[in-house]
Order: sequence, then C-alpha cells, then structure tokens
Amino acid sequence: MKTNIKTEKEASIDWLSDVSVFAVNRIPAHSDHVYYETLTEASSNKPMSMRHSLNGNWKFNYAINPQNRVEDFYKTDFDISGWGDITVPGHIQLQDYGQPQYVNTMYPWDGHNDIRPPEIPTDHNPVGSYVKSFQVPANMNKKPVYISFQGVESAFYVWLNGEFVGYSEDSFTPAEFDLTPFITDGENKLAVEVYQRSTGSWLEDQDFWRFSGIFRDVYLYTVPKIHVNDLKVHAELNDTYDVGKLDVDLNFLSDMPSGTKVLANLADKSGEVVLSTTIEPNQLVGKISLKVDNPNLWSAEDPYLYKLSIQIFDKSDQLVEVIPQKIGFRRFEMIDNIMHINGKRIVFKGVNRHEFNCYSGRTITKEDMLWDVKTIKRNNMNAVRTSHYPNQTYWYELCDEYGLYVIDEMNLESHGSWQKMGAVEPSWNVPGNKKEWENIVMDRAISMYERDKNHPSIIIWSCGNESYAGEVILNVSKYFKSVDSSRMVHYEGVFYDRDYNDTSDMESRMYAKPADIENYLNDNPEKPYISCEYMHAMGNSVGGMYKYTDLEHKYPMYQGGFIWDYMDQSIMKKDRYGNEFLAYGGDFGDRPTDYEFCGNGIVFADRKEKPTMQEVKFLYQNVKLRPDQTGVTIVNDNLFTNVNEFDLEYILYFEGKEIYRSNLSADVEPLSESRVDFELPNHLFVESGEYYIHTSLKLKENTLWEDAGYEVGFGQYVFTEKQTEVVDLIEGNLRVVEGDVNIGVHGKDFTIMFSKQVGSLISVNYAGKEMIEYPPAPLFWRATTDNDRGFAQNFHSGCWLTASLARKCSEITFNDDKNQVNVAFTYKFSINDEIETKVMYTVYADGSIRVNSEYKGVSGLPQMPIFAVSFKIPADYQHLEWYAKGPEENYSDRSMGAKLGIFKNQVTSNVTNYLVPQESGNRTGVRWVNVTNEKGQGIKIASSNKELECNFSPYTAFELENARHHYELPNVHYTVVTVAGKQMGVGGDDSWGAPVHEEHLIKANENRQFEFFISRI
Repeated sequence: MKTNIKTEKEASIDWLSDVSVFAVNRIPAHSDHVYYETLTEASSNKPMSMRHSLNGNWKFNYAINPQNRVEDFYKTDFDISGWGDITVPGHIQLQDYGQPQYVNTMYPWDGHNDIRPPEIPTDHNPVGSYVKSFQVPANMNKKPVYISFQGVESAFYVWLNGEFVGYSEDSFTPAEFDLTPFITDGENKLAVEVYQRSTGSWLEDQDFWRFSGIFRDVYLYTVPKIHVNDLKVHAELNDTYDVGKLDVDLNFLSDMPSGTKVLANLADKSGEVVLSTTIEPNQLVGKISLKVDNPNLWSAEDPYLYKLSIQIFDKSDQLVEVIPQKIGFRRFEMIDNIMHINGKRIVFKGVNRHEFNCYSGRTITKEDMLWDVKTIKRNNMNAVRTSHYPNQTYWYELCDEYGLYVIDEMNLESHGSWQKMGAVEPSWNVPGNKKEWENIVMDRAISMYERDKNHPSIIIWSCGNESYAGEVILNVSKYFKSVDSSRMVHYEGVFYDRDYNDTSDMESRMYAKPADIENYLNDNPEKPYISCEYMHAMGNSVGGMYKYTDLEHKYPMYQGGFIWDYMDQSIMKKDRYGNEFLAYGGDFGDRPTDYEFCGNGIVFADRKEKPTMQEVKFLYQNVKLRPDQTGVTIVNDNLFTNVNEFDLEYILYFEGKEIYRSNLSADVEPLSESRVDFELPNHLFVESGEYYIHTSLKLKENTLWEDAGYEVGFGQYVFTEKQTEVVDLIEGNLRVVEGDVNIGVHGKDFTIMFSKQVGSLISVNYAGKEMIEYPPAPLFWRATTDNDRGFAQNFHSGCWLTASLARKCSEITFNDDKNQVNVAFTYKFSINDEIETKVMYTVYADGSIRVNSEYKGVSGLPQMPIFAVSFKIPADYQHLEWYAKGPEENYSDRSMGAKLGIFKNQVTSNVTNYLVPQESGNRTGVRWVNVTNEKGQGIKIASSNKELECNFSPYTAFELENARHHYELPNVHYTVVTVAGKQMGVGGDDSWGAPVHEEHLIKANENRQFEFFISRI
C-alpha cells in the first residue's frame, strides 16, 4: 500500500483544513537504517558523514494566527534581520513565544471555537516562521541533497531559495523532501512555516501538553551513487526455535549499473563473521537470504544482537556503500490463544512512556533516553508502550540493545471526538467509518511501519489510542497484518464496539478492576488479556497493584499490563520570587486545561524516581524469594534465565541490626520453583526479640544498565524468639500536682503536664527542653491524594475533616498510682452524637508516656481516612531514624515492596514533591522512630504490641489540604508528628472515581484501638 502523496509546485493554506491533503512532494517513508561510504566509517560509531545537522539557532517570527503571519518571508529578498531567534529542535511555546496548554481528552479549542472536523480554528492558530541559512557541505557537492524533519507539530510548509519544496502533517514521524532542484552553490535560504492547528490536530488529541514547532532533529543528507533507500529485515525462527532464517529486502533509490554486487556478512556479538553471501541485485531490488543454525535468540532478558554488514560494490569492485544493521532472531506468536516469545508465555511488566523533559517538553536528548531505559530496566520492567505516538529512532535502538518489548503506537488519538466528560458519545467521532479520513490515518500507520520495521524490540503494532472503533482503524490493522507476519496488532478501542473486534489480536482494556478482568478470563475467552493502561500513577498512588500482578500465575491468558505512566508531564517554571517549581496545567494561564492530571508518572518530570517505584520494582521482579528460618523457596519466572546467573545472599537481622550474612548457591531453571536450605547458627538467637531474614538476589556481572552487586529482587521473613511481655511497671517516685486547671507530673529531670481546659497533654519537658508545641488531638483526616479527590473523598468523607477540627472534651479522668499516673480525655464530635474517642495517657517514673487511643464504632458514617493522634514538636527536631518498613513512603496497599529495616531521613525530605501537595511520607510496620535535633536529643515513638503507621512532616494535614502548589505551604516552624493505628490505602485503579479496595479502608462502624510510647532520647 502506498501513501497518497500529492505533487504540487505552489503552496496553499487551504491544505490545513483539507483532510485529503497531508503530504505534498514528500519522499515516501522508508527504513531508519544508517549507511556509510567506507568500512572504517561504518565501524567507528560516529555520526554519518553524509548527514549535516541543521540544529541550532534559527531566525524566527511568531504570529497568533494565519492572518497575522508574514506571508512572503520565504522569498530570497525578504529582510529578516530584525527577527528574533529560536532553538531547533524545540517547542515554540517553551521559548518565550505563545503559551503551553495542557488538556487531556477535550480538544484545546473547546469553549473557544464551535467547530467540527475537519475545520480548524482561524482566530487562534499560532504560526511559527523559521529561517535557516546554510551552505551545502563539501562532501555533498554535486550529489543529491535531501532534508529530513524528524518531528514537526502539527503541519508545515517548506521553501528553499524562494521555491516551494513541500508540505506535511503527522507530528511524530519523519518528513523528508528532495532539495536538489533548489540548491545553490553559495548561501541557501531555508524557510519553514509551522502551524499549530491543522486537520491532523483532530487526530492528535493525546493526553499531553499542546505544543507546536520543529521539536526533533533537522538535517541534510546525501546518498552514495548506488544507495539502498529502504531495507526490510525479517529474522524468523523455525517451529523448534533452533534454526534462524534471515531475509533482507533491498530497495535501491534508482536502477543500478550492471555489475553491481552486494556482499553480506553476519557477525556475532564478538564480531566474528558466522555467515557470508554475495548477490547481484536486479535493477531496483535485491534479496539476501541466510540460514543460521542454533542462533542466539533475542529477548528482553538476553537481547542478543547480531550485526549484519551489507557492502555494495560497483562494477569496478569499488566499495560505494556500507550498511551496518543489527539483527535479533526472535519469534513472537500466538499458541493456544496465549502470546509467546521464543516458545515461552510472555508476561508484560510494562509501562506507558511519553517522551518528556521538564525543561524542553517532548524535545528530549539521547542522555534523557539513556537514563530512561536504564531506570526502566533497573526496576524490573520489561516492556514499554510508546504512548501515543512513534518515538525517536534512538529509543528503539536502545530497546533493541538493552532489552525491552515494545508496543509501537501510531500517532492517532481522537479522544475528544467521542468521549465527553467520561460519557461515550460517538456521533461525530473521527475517523470512525468516514472513508475520507482513511488516507490521512493510513499515512500515519505506513510512516511508522516503514521507519520502525527492522527493530526486534517491537513485537506489537498499535493502531493508536482512544479513538473509538470503526472501519478505518480496522483497515489499519489489516494493513499491519498484510505487511508484517512477525508481529501482532493491538487496539483497545474495540471494547466500545465489538463489531470491529478483529482489529486487535488481544483483549486490551484500560483501568479495568481486577474483578472485571477475572470475569473476562473466567468466561472462556478467545483472546489473551493485557492491561494496556492500568495503575493510574497520579500523585500518591499505585496502591493495590498486587491485585493485578497476582493474576499472572492464576490465569495463563492474563499477560500483564502497562502502568500509566512513566513520567510526570510537568514543566519547570519560576514563581514570582524566582524559585523553580514543577508546573502543571493552568499554571501558564492556559484555558481550558486539565490542571494536574498531567502528573501520572512513577518518575518525576525532573527524572527522579517516585516512592511508588519501590512497589513497582518488587511486584515486577522475575524471581520471587520466600525465605523462612531454614531456607528460601525460589520461584523463577524468567523465561530464559537460570537463577545461577545471579548472586544470592541471606542476612539475619536482630531488631533491625545485621548479625549474620552468608551466600547461597542456587540453580533454578527458568519457569520453575526450587528450595535452597540454609542453617543459621544457634548462638545467634541468644536475645529475645524480633529477628528477620533478608534474602537478596544481585547481579553477578556488570550489565548495560547497572553494575554487579545491584539488587534485582528480595524477600523477607520476620519472626520472634523468646518474646517477653511488656512490663507495665517502672519503679520510681513521681510528684503529682493536681491544680485547678492543670495536672503536673514531675520526675527526675522531666515534667509532664495535662490541661483540663485544653483537654489534652500540653507539655513534655525533658531536661528543660519542651517537646510539645501543639497538643495531641485525635485525627481522622489526611490531606487528600489525587485519587482521593478523584473519588470525591472530601464529599463522601468530609465529615471526618470536620471531626478533626471540631471536637469537644466531654470527660477527663485522673488516677494517681504509686509508680504511674493515668490521665484520660474523652472527646465528642459535632458530626454525630454517638462518636466517642478516648485518648489515655500513662506516665511512668522514667518519664515515658504510654498513649492509648480508642474509637467506638458508629453505624451510618462513611469510611474514615485515618485513625491517628497528631501533635507538633519544635522544628529543630528534624532528624528521623526509623525501624519500620521503608526506605520510601508506603501504605497498607502499597507496602509489599518496602523492606523492614532501620532507615534515616529528614522531616523536610519526608514530604514527597507531588505536583499538588497531598498526603505523603507515611511508613507502615513502624516499630519505633527517633526524632532528634542536631545534638541527638529528642523523643522516641515506639509501638507496644502492634505495629504502627507514622508520619513526620513540616505541615499539618490541613495545611497540605489547602495548598495547590508546594510554594504555597507556610515556612517550616514545626515538626508534625502523626501516629496512626491505621491509615486507609492510597488506591490506584484509576484517579477519577475508583475507591480504595475494601480491605484497605477504615470502616466507621468498627471499634478501633492502638497505643504507642513516647520516651526521651
């Protein structure tokens, strides 16, 4: 199938709104292979000498709409000396022109323009006029010269030396033109006119920032006198995966002179040539065929790449072109309705990834991509979906080399044409069944396929995202299948219209609940299931992910999923005082906007991992370690990798401190389970208390993505030895003063004071240092997370916010025993007469305080966000040492990846920098926490008989609740201590209504109680 490319000599602005015109004078799409003129150059790993970059500074003019643009700027005599400057590649809106705008599903002109496809706004359609002067490099003289635009958003016209060259739409695949007829010997004037809105904009309604401009590389290139213009590699395996067949189709730019020969050498990873052949092509085509016995196979676990060297000689046996092409032998197929890679059932441990950089938007560097691929591999992910457009070529090269399974998604999303505020309404959906849209859509599919077809990492083609269903997209799927039998086709939108079920080879759904997935899998399905988007990682999220990964072993036809998404799309901005912060939609005056909904990543936009990553890494680990006191059970979910390729060690801890360490030898075949026994010396268990065994799987050798010694998986087992009950009697003398208002308890070097008037503990003074800045009080409210807001938690459970602020002490009891003093405060709440909470304090002779909080369950009330006691201490006490689950924040539904251990951090660093301030910094499984000043003085919070949840923050839940940005939070004056019996989970099934799973909620009708100790350090 050929792209419908027009040929014209004059440009027309009418093309912008003409659905039939999307490519004028554009060179047909072709493979992204590189080529050189000599073997030395081909082996040097240097950039192609036959390319000349035009990146850098360009002259620039900005207009708000076509009516205000400079129409004749492309002419050779037009004076642009007074124009501004812009950097290419880069977005116009991030270089002080125009305004970035973030919207999700709605079109960016919604509310401004009453239009329908293929109309485009006329009043606000920013135009960027670019001019670049260049001289043709010496090595391109007297050769054909072409220009390649790797990415321009969303439509653009090109002139050279005053002559019209061409026009193109599709922001995310290359557009190339022949400049040869227009080149001059001296200075050449290249003019490019870029429009933000075009017919193609209706097809580019992705959930992202709306930018425009030349945002990927631009370069000139030439070709040798005999040139392979397009290369198609097909590396397949036989049914038993032990014989590889390599077919390479060569399509030449023009007819070859007689006598042309092609030599092909296939070398292994070490560079040794394993096969060689010579062919004589016929006119425009040639075909290389090689058979490889017992080839090394490519997979995400072992991305083995051969290197094919294609050398072209003219009739005089002179070498004229060298093409180095990496080859991966792998077979992706459906066996018994289950997807397999090289004969093994595949499970996608995936993530959706936008291209993004917080300073430059979708203009990202090779360094950015390298950081991304290493981070993804380090955290046990094996798959990426290019949401929702083709990425830069270098990304696929990295995926080939580092080992990631790729769903390559074409540039198509028309979400706002069929879904409005969540309601499905496809009356004017595009492309649907509208034949007039088929060519423009098919062009995007062809452009992606032709460029990317030779990358072994790509195992699935995707027909786009969230564009409903219909005949046009079905025909795209048929196209992919007609040109490529080695891959499958994905499309989620058939979920909404089963008449087009054949579009997708797999059942693919977004944000289905675990129970819904099980219903599908239990209903005799015909297709395997993947969650193309799940675990909406917006803000403090990714709770309950284990409910999805648990399905991997339970149902063979459940084949994993792709977290939404990899990185926050937030842009670095300065506040009014010149301080940088990560901004979201609306922060640039952009309206309409979807505000902070751009922040859904497991990585912050400044490329720092979020705390959620520790859960992702654990649940995605390929080897599960389940230790006990006598050994470890090892479940190896790798498809091709034996556990003996890693180092395995076990460590015994007592009360968080290491007391023994040793290594194990484990030989566990892929997709199998085995047990390795060990013996812990008896003399290690002399003390009573808590012990735990930490088993760790580490890299034995350096990899591309991490050094030897890096932990890829772990498992822990906690147990107690000779545990004794807590003694409630501490001998000593206490002096108790019951005043008219206050109850003072005095001991050696301490004073504890309670106020009948305040109705709480008001003073903990150790050695003359006051620890209580604001008295303890019952707390039922946490600062709402993004998921809480999506669920409307403040609407459903807002009474608990009121209860946390509005209470009344209804009863005080006081009991003075010989060795301890008991003071209890009972609280009533305005939200319901039946609610009663009692906080009881027991002061011991050593100055320690036992705090017990009880809640009496009441029917008819909504879920409770947290059941806690909170108070303030001076901000000087900012150093934290935890014996708890960590090191990163964790919650009841996101704690499986947290390790029990002793960790340290600061109170200020305990606030996670989510785009909107919200609950963060919690730790589960808390045994004790020390909070100290610079001198090591402070207090210890410790559990008694049951683990706690704790948070130490510079801010109260209410201060966090009321801030939309972190710079809105007050200066730090306190350390806010929150000790909880339980906090509800954070959820993550989606961020627009999904509740936290039932077992991670706090039900208001249940009685609750917890206790903890406060003591001095």
